[in-house]
Amino acid sequence: MNPVLHFNTPIRFQAYFHEKQTLGGDMQQGWKVGVVIPARNEEAHIATVLETLPKSVDLAVVVNDGSTDNTERIAETTKITTEIAILNTGGIGVGGAIDAGHNYLIDRFKVPFVSVIMAGDGQMNPNDLNSLVDPVINGQFDHVKGDRSKHNKGYNQMPLIRKLASVILSFFTTLAAGQRIRDPQCGFTATSHLVLKEWNWNRSWNGYGYPNFWLINLAQQGWRIGHVPVESIYRKENSGIKPLGFFIRVGTMMAIEHHRRNISWLLGRNTSVYTFCAFISYILGWVGMVGGFSISKQVFWSIEPTTFLVTGLLWTIAHIFDRMATVAQHR
Repeated sequence: MNPVLHFNTPIRFQAYFHEKQTLGGDMQQGWKVGVVIPARNEEAHIATVLETLPKSVDLAVVVNDGSTDNTERIAETTKITTEIAILNTGGIGVGGAIDAGHNYLIDRFKVPFVSVIMAGDGQMNPNDLNSLVDPVINGQFDHVKGDRSKHNKGYNQMPLIRKLASVILSFFTTLAAGQRIRDPQCGFTATSHLVLKEWNWNRSWNGYGYPNFWLINLAQQGWRIGHVPVESIYRKENSGIKPLGFFIRVGTMMAIEHHRRNISWLLGRNTSVYTFCAFISYILGWVGMVGGFSISKQVFWSIEPTTFLVTGLLWTIAHIFDRMATVAQHR
């Protein structure tokens, strides 16, 4: 399981200015737009990512997370009118790199802003950026994420194993967050400065389960989460993720965060009839599960089939109440 990040990792900050020496951009309704670009060994793609950023972007923060190629040098020399800042995080993981970028924007912008996450591998279409940003600026949502499944091209060239993983992770992230979450692994997101300034940066998730961690904690804190269709762009490249280890680490994290979210509601000031009913149904499900266990003569655990039905029904009821509680908590 990935360790919890305590945000004291030494980070080297550099800023490179091309043509424009101050934050200019076209502020949208008084808002600034910053783009955080985590990158590790993306020398083949980072220039294109930067060159295709919309003109509405005020600041691009490239977070070089332990690259051993020319990613940083290419980012330094790419000529665009948007200001580029380069951070070095030394390989702490994509989640920690994104956190560093968010915090850099908090320090730089003194006006309302949106922080957009775009991967450095060029798999996110920059033409979709404004669709993510607009609902945040208009006050409709606090955090907007891309949904590749709802784009008119669907998952496009996404490998079959990733499509299957996305469906499975959508189901479990929905359970853990207490609200419908589609395509949770899509990292193309836009987040309001209000969220970032209240976020607990002393605990985070460094690795590839970062989007799931954020969604669960956003739900816990009552922030409004929106989905917009975005295009998926895939090339014939191998992923660095090891599926079994990923599912074990991220699955464990989601189970822990799910329990933290529900317990925090019960012990906090936001307890409601929905959270109480969800908790009772959930506990009864566990009681039914434990009560259904028996030990055979071979000393192996077994469980009665009806126990699955009863427990499943109780946990379904718990999830329904959990969703009601989540909606009631929205700010």
